Amino acid sequence: MKFVFASDSFKGSLTSEMTAILLEKAAKSVFPGAECISIPVADGGEGSTDVISSVRIGKTVKKTVHGPFMKPFDSSYYVFDDTAFIESAKVCGLADIPSDLRDPLNATSYGLGELILSSLDEGYRKIYISLGGVCTNDGGTGCLEALGMRFLSEDETEIQGSGKNLGLICDICDNNFDKRIKECEITVLTDVQNPLCGEKGATMIFSKQKGASDEDMQFLEKGMKNFRDRIRKMTSLDPDDIKGAGAAGGLGAALSIFFNGKIKSGIDVMLDLLGFDETVKDADLVITGEGKIDHQSVLGKAVKGVGEHSKKAGVPVIALCGSVGEGAEVMYDHGISSIMSIMNSPMSLDYALKNAEELYFDAALRMFRMIKCGYTFDR
Repeated sequence: MKFVFASDSFKGSLTSEMTAILLEKAAKSVFPGAECISIPVADGGEGSTDVISSVRIGKTVKKTVHGPFMKPFDSSYYVFDDTAFIESAKVCGLADIPSDLRDPLNATSYGLGELILSSLDEGYRKIYISLGGVCTNDGGTGCLEALGMRFLSEDETEIQGSGKNLGLICDICDNNFDKRIKECEITVLTDVQNPLCGEKGATMIFSKQKGASDEDMQFLEKGMKNFRDRIRKMTSLDPDDIKGAGAAGGLGAALSIFFNGKIKSGIDVMLDLLGFDETVKDADLVITGEGKIDHQSVLGKAVKGVGEHSKKAGVPVIALCGSVGEGAEVMYDHGISSIMSIMNSPMSLDYALKNAEELYFDAALRMFRMIKCGYTFDR
């Protein structure tokens, strides 16, 4: 038997690497001679750099830049072959900011622009930028500003890129925008397809978790619409027609329009970089999973990507997850053969998080025993 383990992390409890360790331990206790291959996965959001660096030989480039509130911030990006891999959450990550200090009005993506600038200075022209898990809602204006874009008010005063200043922008000046960007092949990784504005846009869907009040949301949305209109006037492109433009507080729009970045499914790009298709082609079974599987898992999440890639190879997939939510059955149309939860009795979320390792291993054992039962019956 050849098993391939490709599970996403369980946020707040288990890393992708830990699920692989537990799965291998459980598999070999039931199938002693089994071949177990682990592929850590991420969907292009936070944690993607760690996954890439675990399988691709390269080096980490450390850089002190400006954090989301313009204070010095120690960040980094990863380089391999002729490629730079930059994770937005490593410079303006939401998880790095306590909930009572989150402020999407003042947060800026300026530091991300500085990391891109550093990669250009280092000679890289093939750049992957992973979005997701950021604290900003600035439309990517901070990132653009760091690379020379200027935003001007009605009286031609230069405006700093932030959420609160989006409504003040009357003109966008690209005279000093770094010309090396035109030499680059930029791939933007995201697991969402939201437009820039509207009820499904960056602000209305994501800003609340970043600390915005209802009043803040209306203010930010008004500003984002103004920024969208300025982009339309300058480029004749409409960010609301671009799937993924609303990712990472509007960074998707900035990177796709001004950087000519190609927005792609984060999990598909990650699986390609990890060589998943080659690894899985002769496997008997793939095990994947994430903290919760529900109707949202079909929107570019890791489980969907693993399921679809495995389906193309004709390999069945079981998803072992923390919990099963409403609409999870839609995943059966995307290569997932069965979904199992690690819950073995009624329990609180706090208990599940604290005992995730024990619960996961117990569920993995039960899963492999069931697989062995079916395997024996089939023979």
